[in-house]
Amino acid sequence: MQRIVGKATQHVDTVVIGGGQAGLAAGYELARQGRDFVILDAHDHVGDSWRTRWDSLRLFTPASLNGLPGMPFPAGREHFPTRDEMADYLEAYAARFALPVQLGVRVDELTRDDRYLVAAGARRLAANHVVVATGAYATPRLPIFADQLDPAIAQLHSVDYRNPGQLRAGRVLVVGVGNSGAEIALELAATHQTWLAGCDTGHFPNLFALGALTYQVGRLAFQGLKRLTIDTWLGRSIIRNARAFRGGHPLARVQPKHLLAAGVQRVARVVGVSGGQPALADGRVLEVANVVWATGFVRDYRWMQLPVFDTNGDPLHHRGVVQREPGLNFIGLPFQSSLLSDRVAGVGADAKYIVEQIARRDRAAGPAYSGRLTGNRHTTSEAQVSS
Repeated sequence: MQRIVGKATQHVDTVVIGGGQAGLAAGYELARQGRDFVILDAHDHVGDSWRTRWDSLRLFTPASLNGLPGMPFPAGREHFPTRDEMADYLEAYAARFALPVQLGVRVDELTRDDRYLVAAGARRLAANHVVVATGAYATPRLPIFADQLDPAIAQLHSVDYRNPGQLRAGRVLVVGVGNSGAEIALELAATHQTWLAGCDTGHFPNLFALGALTYQVGRLAFQGLKRLTIDTWLGRSIIRNARAFRGGHPLARVQPKHLLAAGVQRVARVVGVSGGQPALADGRVLEVANVVWATGFVRDYRWMQLPVFDTNGDPLHHRGVVQREPGLNFIGLPFQSSLLSDRVAGVGADAKYIVEQIARRDRAAGPAYSGRLTGNRHTTSEAQVSS
């Protein structure tokens, strides 16, 4: 991997911002075209966005569904990868295809003049195309009343949770009934009396854990979800309804019966604070020693000085391609083109589409546009990307 040094402006055809699974998938497709590109990532190692999550995390889809383009996940098809296995896979992926990842680079600003201008510390990069692969939810969301809780209560957001040893002795309230909240509550129930607060988000049957036949059904279901894109009538209908739903994602690997068996007590959502303790929508006040906020994240695109967002702060795009700023693209957004767009299983298809649109834009602009490139093309042999 490379690390940026110096202060000179670098001219490059395409800058990919973010070196997680979405950015690496985009890099794979860019390499197949022999394009001149770099991938910028703020972490010290490829895969660190996974290594910093809680210790016991496992993906809720099996290894056979979690490979990126050109490289299957190196595990049995019914194995559910751990966070470290996923991180190591991403690092191996970047190395196998010699993707030009530049580490320790935090992008401070993205603007546009004649080209897109990327500011990262003392460095400046000028590019014809930009792929934003940072994900939409980088900033933890906390309720406005969180700071009104008794200071004696230990509070942390799920992004900072690693294991039960971080918490104080006594009762725990986990707030948020999405997959993260359910998995953390299940783990904590082994050592603490645990409540899980929030509205029921529903759950998917865990087909992958029920045997060979249902495993195949689950695999086929995932393949079907990939095909239900916003370019199909049914895909648009499903995605529109999913966007309108304000709760967390339906539970996947952890099922309600698992929570019940572990002794996790389900309670109403938290609406405020009473006497320094969390108050519920049904009028109850819980006395707890710990609160884990599994309340998700908020969008933070303040570093992008471009008029490409709606009134809610969401990027305006079609399948990740921004029409009002030609050459600007997103990847890894929730519901970008399908229900799987923000999942490892879905980024490959979106990466392929976006890079095809980049090539189409170059062809439409003609040789004069392409001739403006001054960087050295990144080359990856066809044998590398297809092996």
